Amino acid sequence: MNTQHSSFSERAKALDSQDSATQISAPSARAEALDVSINDVKTSYRRWAGVYDAVFGAVLEDGRKKLLAHVATLKPARLLEMGVGTGLLLPKYPVETEVIGVDISDDMLALARQKIAKNELKKTSVQLDDCERLSFADASFDCVVLPYILSVTPRPRALIDEAIRVCKPDGHIIIANHFSGSKTWAALEKIAAPVAAKIGFRSSFSYAEHIEQTPLTVVSLERANILGLSKVVVARPK
Repeated sequence: MNTQHSSFSERAKALDSQDSATQISAPSARAEALDVSINDVKTSYRRWAGVYDAVFGAVLEDGRKKLLAHVATLKPARLLEMGVGTGLLLPKYPVETEVIGVDISDDMLALARQKIAKNELKKTSVQLDDCERLSFADASFDCVVLPYILSVTPRPRALIDEAIRVCKPDGHIIIANHFSGSKTWAALEKIAAPVAAKIGFRSSFSYAEHIEQTPLTVVSLERANILGLSKVVVARPK
C-alpha cells in the first residue's frame, strides 16, 4: 500500500474508532455480498420509487452535498452517475458537464426523466443499464460518481471494477456510502442485518474490503450524514 493510501486508511480508522470486538461480531462484507440479489434490488426500488425522495432525500443530503462540491471543483467534461435512481443529483451538476445516469430500475428512471424535463437539463440523459456490466467503452468519462449504490449492489467489487474501467486514467471516482465501523451504529447494524437485504440495503459494509482492497487510490476522505453514518471518498484509478 502506498503512503497516500495508507494515510487515508488511518483516517478511516480514526473516523470509525472501531474496536476489534466489533469487527469480529459484524458479518463479513464478502459473506453478505451473496445476500443481495438483482431481484432484491429491482423489487426494493420498485417499492421505494414513489417515496424515495421524501424518505431518503433529507437524511442522506449531507453526503450528496459533499459529493457535489467535489464535482463542482473538478468541473468534468463528461460524468457518469451509477445508480442514478430518481435523479436527485441531476439538476445540481455543473451546467457545462455532460451527464449520463444509469440505473437498473425502470420505475426510478421514469422519475429521473421527469426531473430532466422539468429542469430542462439539455446535457443530461438517463438509461437502463446494469452498473456491474456497463455498456460504455473503456475510459469514457472524466468523472464517475457512486451515490449510495455500493452497499446495495449484489457484487460491489464488480461495480468498482466497472467504475474504474469506464473512468479515464486521469479521472476521478467519487463514492458516497454507508460503511461499517462507527460504534454508534454497530448495534443498529447487527439488528438490521437479518432484514436489510430484503429492503435493498447491506447493513454491514467494510471500508477496508470495498475501498482499500480495490484498485483505487484515495485522494480525500470525509465523514457525512447524521452521526457519521456515511463517508465521501474521492479516488482515482491506480
